[in-house]
Amino acid sequence: MRTTRHVAPCRLGAAVISAAGTLPRTLTLAAAFTAFSPLPAHPQQRLFTPEIALDVRGVGIAAVTDDGSRVAATVRTRRDRTGVDHQRYGDPTYISPTTLRLMVIDTRSGERTWVHEEPAQLRGFEWSPDGERLAYFAVDDGAYRLRIFDAGTGRAEAVELRTDREIASSSPLMWAPGGDAILMGLRPEGWAADARAAFVALTEAPVIVQDSRNDFLAWDRVRNIAARQITALVSLENGSVREVLADATPSGPGFSADGSYITYSTSTRTKTSYTRRDGTEYELFRLALADGSEPESLRDTGEDRMGATWNDARDAFAYSERGSVFVRRLGEDEAVDVTAGHRGPEGSDESTAGDGANRTGSDANRTGLTDRAGDAADPDSTRIRFSVQRWNPSGDHLLLTSQDAWHLLDLGANELRTLLELEEDDDARPRRQVQAWSDDGRHLYFTYSARDRWQRGLKRLEVASGAIETLFLDDNLYRSWNISSDGGTLVYTMSDGDHPDDIWTTATDRLAPRQLTTSNPQLDDVALTRSELVEYLDVDGNTLYGILYYPANYEPGRTYPLVAEIYEQYFDNGFNENMNLITAQGWFGFRPSVRFEEGFPGEAWLKAVPNAINKIIERGLVDPEKVGVYGQSYGGYATNLLITQTDRFAAAANVSGKVNIISFLGDSPKITTRNYAAAEVGQDRIGATLWEQPHKYIEHSAVMFADRIETPLLMLSGEGDWNVPATNHRGMYYALRRLGKEVVWVHYTAGGHGAGRASTPADFVDHWQRMFDWFAEHFGEEDGKPVSEGG
Repeated sequence: MRTTRHVAPCRLGAAVISAAGTLPRTLTLAAAFTAFSPLPAHPQQRLFTPEIALDVRGVGIAAVTDDGSRVAATVRTRRDRTGVDHQRYGDPTYISPTTLRLMVIDTRSGERTWVHEEPAQLRGFEWSPDGERLAYFAVDDGAYRLRIFDAGTGRAEAVELRTDREIASSSPLMWAPGGDAILMGLRPEGWAADARAAFVALTEAPVIVQDSRNDFLAWDRVRNIAARQITALVSLENGSVREVLADATPSGPGFSADGSYITYSTSTRTKTSYTRRDGTEYELFRLALADGSEPESLRDTGEDRMGATWNDARDAFAYSERGSVFVRRLGEDEAVDVTAGHRGPEGSDESTAGDGANRTGSDANRTGLTDRAGDAADPDSTRIRFSVQRWNPSGDHLLLTSQDAWHLLDLGANELRTLLELEEDDDARPRRQVQAWSDDGRHLYFTYSARDRWQRGLKRLEVASGAIETLFLDDNLYRSWNISSDGGTLVYTMSDGDHPDDIWTTATDRLAPRQLTTSNPQLDDVALTRSELVEYLDVDGNTLYGILYYPANYEPGRTYPLVAEIYEQYFDNGFNENMNLITAQGWFGFRPSVRFEEGFPGEAWLKAVPNAINKIIERGLVDPEKVGVYGQSYGGYATNLLITQTDRFAAAANVSGKVNIISFLGDSPKITTRNYAAAEVGQDRIGATLWEQPHKYIEHSAVMFADRIETPLLMLSGEGDWNVPATNHRGMYYALRRLGKEVVWVHYTAGGHGAGRASTPADFVDHWQRMFDWFAEHFGEEDGKPVSEGG
């Protein structure tokens, strides 16, 4: 018989936003935060509630000037993301009403200037080359407008474009080198009418026809319309518009140093693809901006994905292919293999050609180093395989990575030098990502994160000597590193791992971190959870990690209920809304990781999650009779699969997760073939088509084993869920009801993917209160009530 206990009520009404207090400006980070030690909540502290969660402010770095003197910061809350019409998903003319606030901070003085203190629909923030003006897009009267904030006057004004064309919602925003013009995307004439008609034809028409003889699925054709735009240069002097590219949508555009041309790539769709390996052609171009110029093709890889890393002058690019690195200078006709002679013994080059040769592009690694180099198309493991990471500022050296090291290649002398040797054990190798190269070429800045503990920070490598200096390294959580061009100023966000992020800055020659924002002072009297990294083994002996969150009212020596949120991998902590809401109920929260095997993904959660929870129980922290599990989206799918395999949980909840992977293949028409690709080559990890291995699709559909479920199940869905439509939840509800099992299905008519969490503020609160009630009821708590009541 389960014991009962009283849990303090958590409905406290509306509350204002808050955060960690300001730290002394000269306090070093090593001493700024105390080591983790779970303590009881202060008796006068409030518990964290859904009403409070709606107004927690998330501060982000939108743009930093080259010299690091100014930062454009955005501020947004969950409330700002409510009110979306999910039924309009896929409508190219729909601009989501999600909003944010915008401020500019002087990093030297700390002075803050609100550009938009009230929530507004804003996007695309870029500082001018001189750092005096901030360009961005703002929605006004249902359409995007270009606005310029002048740091000198502290005022923002709209730029009146001398054209009838509207700014594309996917428009790039890029300053010309002289600061007198901006490159952006405009919609073609009649685009809005065509786009809206295409959407209505698939959602409201009395007759809808699909025909496989068309190269594209109907919803892919709507997506193609959404991508249409005309690239133009807008003069900031008079708003005049000069169209420079009309028949292609550029990706990754960039100006030459003198502004005489731009370079860009294109991804031209030719048909609907089911494999992610065909149906799109890739090409790289240069376009002179003189009147009448036509694009010049620089590289055409057909259907092989392309990566190109440009130097700062934009007159040369590098790319990796079959483990070699090639450089093409715009004054030359052909690319040159700059790693010839550096790769070791020659293997059979004929065996390395073929499908996928260009698939590992360096675009994905432009701002980060990975532990794998080159690409998988070279089967000769005896040769060194290189990937391009970035050019040095002067354009005469390349930073490359191989399987075992970072290298510096002198392009003039054709000399290769090892900068950093990597650890032999790939699984234990710390994560490193390059963030910047100082303008003088002396230093490389890179982030560092240990694999087995919360040890995170920033390091600086001296290129000449290879010496590494640690700038930051502790258990705080750092994100959004911005290094000034001279390497003298850092701007970044930081959290102690439990509170929301704030923005900080410091000089690099003398580290004295200063906090620029205090985003959530209203949380000072709210009891937030404390997190801890937990190591455990899964059934196969793999070492995994999970994040344990302590109850807000934790008292050592007592045991508590635990609710696990499952998905895939968890490691870094940071402020977590879900876990703060769970732990405010007087429960442990837990986010355990799993390891997958392709073809058998459904085993992963059974192999890892119970073992992870047992590790917590063995420490005397958790009552084994009061353990719950839930997940959202893929985590909801995992939850439903897991409870077909074990009955150890007191209760479970599936939020917007599929239960029938077979019907799911065609259940989400607005995202076209994503569900096929997810099963065959993506997240679902089946690794085969339905017709090749139908038994695996059955094995990974929880509804097929509903008769094995003994765990009470709560399901929450949204009517406007374009990702996992509620038909999946209805199927499971009907099946469990037919089988006489305990199940409750809560459906939010204004909700999207995430159910009540992706709906109105009232639904958000309702969603979480039903979750609390569901687990409390099945943990045997006195104030637990049937979750189906109310609504």
